[in-house]
Amino acid sequence: MENTLSQNNIKKIKKITWIGLLSNILLAVFKFTVGILGRSQAVIADAVHTLSDISTDVAVLFGAKFWTSPADAEHPYGHWRIETVVTAIIGIALFIAAIEIAYKSIISVKEVHKAGISLIAIAGPLMSVVVKEVLYRWTKSVGKNVKSKALMANAWHHRSDALSSISVLFAVLLAAINPKLIIVDHIGAFIVSIFIIKVAWDILKESFGELVDASAPKKDLRKIKEITMKVKGVKSIHAVRTRKLGPGLHVDLHVLVDGKVTVKKGHDISEEVKRELIEKGPNIFDVVVHLEPYED
Repeated sequence: MENTLSQNNIKKIKKITWIGLLSNILLAVFKFTVGILGRSQAVIADAVHTLSDISTDVAVLFGAKFWTSPADAEHPYGHWRIETVVTAIIGIALFIAAIEIAYKSIISVKEVHKAGISLIAIAGPLMSVVVKEVLYRWTKSVGKNVKSKALMANAWHHRSDALSSISVLFAVLLAAINPKLIIVDHIGAFIVSIFIIKVAWDILKESFGELVDASAPKKDLRKIKEITMKVKGVKSIHAVRTRKLGPGLHVDLHVLVDGKVTVKKGHDISEEVKRELIEKGPNIFDVVVHLEPYED
């Protein structure tokens, strides 16, 4: 069942990412076309930005093949760290894109903007906003379903592109009406860049936390302790350690039982603890139980 589910997840991840990849290619071509016809440098720049998004789609497509592979002799804990690395790469890409948008919005304030922009250029960013928002919601839904951080990060990349295209849309519209109002575009682009930086920071914080084996949230630790203490024969627990791998947790804890019970009885208790945590715990993949004798 686990292998079948894993294969289904791979198919879902690849399907939505391929849709995103092809959409980015078509969007870039469309924006280049209307940008040139409409004489809009902003739309042409937005098209270049869309082409850069293809790299994150390729990263997810490449990574999904490996991070869902089962554990082997060389990787006893599986390959989920690959997803974490891919997620971090997407976070870094978002951060760089945000810095670039903020930088350009500041240095281009004093530039002399050429008049004569055609309204046909509006079609590029307008199409981008619609398509990217749909991709964001779709990718986010699939990411939640398969519990993939990389897909969730890529979804936010789509959302950041939609927000960036909004500023381009206003720039083209205002420039077509009155070139003197182009300053609004710079302000809007800077605000969007701050939002994207916040999203990138949240993605990187979680990814780096997993890479350095940060513990599970306190609410998950409390739930682990509550479930364990309800198992018959468990007197106390301590030294609860957790590490996050992909969408799940690996748990290591010490369980104290009556020192007079047989080895078999102690083993049965530890197996019950493991079974209960995997079935009722916060998405736990595996549990290692260390038995210790309980003393008053």
